Amino acid sequence: MSAFTDSDLTCNDFLGGRVRLLQPLRGYRAGVDPVLLAASVEADHGDSVLELGCGAGQALLCLGARIKNLSLTGVEVQGAYADLARRNAALNAQELEIFEADLSALPADLRQRQFAHVIANPPYYRAGAHSQAEDAGRRVALGEETPLEEWIAIAAKRLAPRGYLHMIQRADRLADMLKACDGRLGSIEVLPLAPRQERAAELVILRARKGGKAAFRLHAPLVLHEGVRHERDGESYTSEISAVLRHGAPLPWPSAR
Repeated sequence: MSAFTDSDLTCNDFLGGRVRLLQPLRGYRAGVDPVLLAASVEADHGDSVLELGCGAGQALLCLGARIKNLSLTGVEVQGAYADLARRNAALNAQELEIFEADLSALPADLRQRQFAHVIANPPYYRAGAHSQAEDAGRRVALGEETPLEEWIAIAAKRLAPRGYLHMIQRADRLADMLKACDGRLGSIEVLPLAPRQERAAELVILRARKGGKAAFRLHAPLVLHEGVRHERDGESYTSEISAVLRHGAPLPWPSAR
């Protein structure tokens, strides 16, 4: 895939304008999922963070806007999106170190490093489980080429002792995530994300710790939208979620309340 030209892109605001993101007119465009992922990370100033499959840098930039003085690194297999992540870093006056590489063949320099946090928003669909997108960027972003277990295995290797993995994924992939963590990561917490009251969770955020020994915790679902059904045009996010998406607030993990 060749690099995006200016005419291929739009510029969109995230976190109420605290982050500006160049995105392709046609291709993978960030929604709220990477913003929620970034908001779930409880990092300290000076921590190192690695994102696997960073795309145009949306999660890293949202995290860096909320917590200052982080060391932010991303890996992206598609060269056009890796280049876009670098452009977005400059646009937002943030420092990102971006590697263009496949997860299964990380550069030697990166394989020698460990991070306090690893974050990931892997493709949601198993290979062959959904209709193929025509655009190559969307096809790679949505359709699994590297198995989910390998994403978690790679994350575990790159984590420093006591470091945290945060991953957002479809709820129906939770069993796969838990199986992949077995023997690699512990102190697992799962936060289901339900679109509305009385609706089943469609997404989950998994938090796991390298060397963690705490008991498994399945939290009550965090509801994204007010009401039991969509009744009007426009946004209907709950006040908690609106604070995350519009004002850069941290995601309200139940254990933090």
